[in-house]
Amino acid sequence: MLIRVDPASSRGLADQIAAQVRAALIDGSLVAGDKLPPARELAAGLDVNMHTVLRAYAALRDEGLVELRRGRGAHVRADLGPSDRERVALRRQVGELVERAARIGITPDQLIAEIREATS
Repeated sequence: MLIRVDPASSRGLADQIAAQVRAALIDGSLVAGDKLPPARELAAGLDVNMHTVLRAYAALRDEGLVELRRGRGAHVRADLGPSDRERVALRRQVGELVERAARIGITPDQLIAEIREATS
């Protein structure tokens, strides 16, 4: 799995790393049980602080996508199934929708109202 970051991006480095892991889960290049690159090695390869990588991994853990094991590294949850990958893809699309709405001046509350109207 190849991870790249853009230091000039307005998106934080940890967010970029986590987003690329999520994308790999969505497209199937990462599957249940796979080991993520060690934080120290990934940080060195990306020329970022190790804590940045650990912050990305912690976010993925908090989302229920990876398990962090002391001394054994980060692994994609062994019980991660197709519905979990679909949830990750949906969360990504929602994030893109929120960003798009903000660009055209729609507030989160207005967006929620639009979604409610569309589903009623």
